[in-house]
Amino acid sequence: MRFIDEAVVTVKAGDGGNGIASFRREKYVPRGGPDGGDGGKGGDIYVIAEDNTNTLVDYRYTRRHDAMRAENGHSRNCSGKGSDDLFLPVPIGTTVVDTETDEVLGDLIELGQTLLIAKGGDGGLGNTHFKSSTNQAPRKSTSGFEGELKVLKFELKVVADVGLIGLPNAGKSTFIRQVSAARPKVADYPFTTLVPNLGVVDIGRHRSFVMADIPGLIEGASEGAGLGIRFLKHVARTRRLLHVVDVKPIDGSDPVANARVILNELERFSPELSNLPQILILNKIDQVPDEELDELCTHIVAELDWAGDVFRTSTLMGEGTDAVKYHLMNEIELERERELEDPIFAEAQRTRFERLEVEVRLNTEAQREAYRAARKAAREGVDISDDDADFDDDDEDGVEVIYVP
Repeated sequence: MRFIDEAVVTVKAGDGGNGIASFRREKYVPRGGPDGGDGGKGGDIYVIAEDNTNTLVDYRYTRRHDAMRAENGHSRNCSGKGSDDLFLPVPIGTTVVDTETDEVLGDLIELGQTLLIAKGGDGGLGNTHFKSSTNQAPRKSTSGFEGELKVLKFELKVVADVGLIGLPNAGKSTFIRQVSAARPKVADYPFTTLVPNLGVVDIGRHRSFVMADIPGLIEGASEGAGLGIRFLKHVARTRRLLHVVDVKPIDGSDPVANARVILNELERFSPELSNLPQILILNKIDQVPDEELDELCTHIVAELDWAGDVFRTSTLMGEGTDAVKYHLMNEIELERERELEDPIFAEAQRTRFERLEVEVRLNTEAQREAYRAARKAAREGVDISDDDADFDDDDEDGVEVIYVP
């Protein structure tokens, strides 16, 4: 299935039905008076979070969604039938943004959560409402109100407690295969995973957390190189970042320099994101002789001036991964408990994540606009084909990006 994490859709709530002007007509009732009913209410439009989809691909092909118009009123003071509400299913983790005002209408992070995105119009009034002692036969009625018309942007960010970051081929996909039931494609690819992968890490009875394997960054990603920061927004909801470093890269590169590439790209893209708690994973230790391992790992930690937690793993052999997942589970549980017990800490956490969401959204849009400007300049000067573009974009049609593995 194609992975699409952004889509722009137009929604139109149902119009209200018209009220009518009608008079009672019965035998032996020559002046029955007004009996025009009101129009029905137009259908509202909601989005609802569901767990049977993990992409916004449906909204690439169907970009307009209209609720039905309500019925007009009837005689005998009968109101018209209201139209049914329309529910649009979206993956858990979808944010809804009004494109005209840039207002975030809501964030759907729980299964079954609903959000009203367009309100249906009220029905018009029948002439019954306008009778009075001085106007006993009113012929006035009102039309129904129009339903709201909005152009909205759906942004999908995976809901995960832990995000895996690192250069391509650092071992992130193998790591998530070892600790969860996720099965991303794994091989000695010279390129990165093309879509985020989610896995539930099950520690024991009623103990689990969600881990996301985010496609690898490369140097210059904050300027649009490679996949750019297309998927970096998916770590905006996480509590911890696992920075996976290959201690013995097959291309002979320096693992310290590789780690600094990721740290620099995080800082350049979002200082708030770079301040999330990080854990350093020195991976592929099975590729280093035992007599050299301690010296190499100590060197990497010292050169990075790393003050946080450090683990050594061989994701291929499954060595050291259990220690990482138990450590993460304990850290996440302690943080969750503190949020429940300490309202001040809980508010600080909420504020931090809101600030992070805003920063990530603004920076992503800024990079996208810069990329579009660069492409426009290139087209006006030197002709470039879409095949040369690193950031796959559908230009102005509103639906971002498709990568097919």
